Amino acid sequence: MLWFLTLHIMALVIWAAALLYMPALIAARGAHQLPVQAPSNPYDSIERLVFTRIATPAALTAIIAGTLVFVLDMTIAPWLIIKLTLVIGLVLCHLAAGWLVLRVERGGTPLVPLCLLLALGSLGLFGLILWLVLAKPSLEILL
Repeated sequence: MLWFLTLHIMALVIWAAALLYMPALIAARGAHQLPVQAPSNPYDSIERLVFTRIATPAALTAIIAGTLVFVLDMTIAPWLIIKLTLVIGLVLCHLAAGWLVLRVERGGTPLVPLCLLLALGSLGLFGLILWLVLAKPSLEILL
């Protein structure tokens, strides 16, 4: 189980870094009017590279390894249920980042306020998850 926990933490750190970097990368594309498409491949952008090659594999690895940790440890606690609910929020943030990448690749301007909201939302969710995992509060505190 320790190997899965280590893998989960490593993948989570990479996912967090990529998910926090994506909104800045997308917003910078619009702020500096950088070229969106390369002539040889319309989907050859740094945003797509970070999303498809770094963020998504890290997210899948973190979710699978984390699931294996609590299944093998047979842990079912109220804080864990809340954590898993917050992870759904992170997955929604991940999907929003993917939508913004598609929007930029199709020639649309990135929505800078949405990028800021995505970054703050992701940071808040990661912070809450970290607090839940470290504090492991009882149900009475959470209600």
